[in-house]
Amino acid sequence: MTDLMGVMKKTMMTGIGLALKTKDEVEDWARDLVTRGEVSENEGEKFIDELLKRYDEARENLETRIERITQDIITKAKVASSEEVAELRKEIEELKKENARLSNPADK
Repeated sequence: MTDLMGVMKKTMMTGIGLALKTKDEVEDWARDLVTRGEVSENEGEKFIDELLKRYDEARENLETRIERITQDIITKAKVASSEEVAELRKEIEELKKENARLSNPADK
């Protein structure tokens, strides 16, 4: 499971990195248009605000989709959750104690 999650995390971070780079480049381009006087400062600010709003919406949508896909993969792969593993460890410890108690003739 660790390898799968590692690959998925790297893939997600790469996508986010590319999105951030693109967002930064578009912001720089918009500021450059304002500097060159091709659009007004007000238009440039509106454009950047709209860009940031859409970027945040897209990022949230992407995060939700990645979480859903990751959960689907984990479910289909029948990988135990950390809670399930902890519960199984607890049960094993209880069984070991019970086995030791039953195996020790001094306690009978």
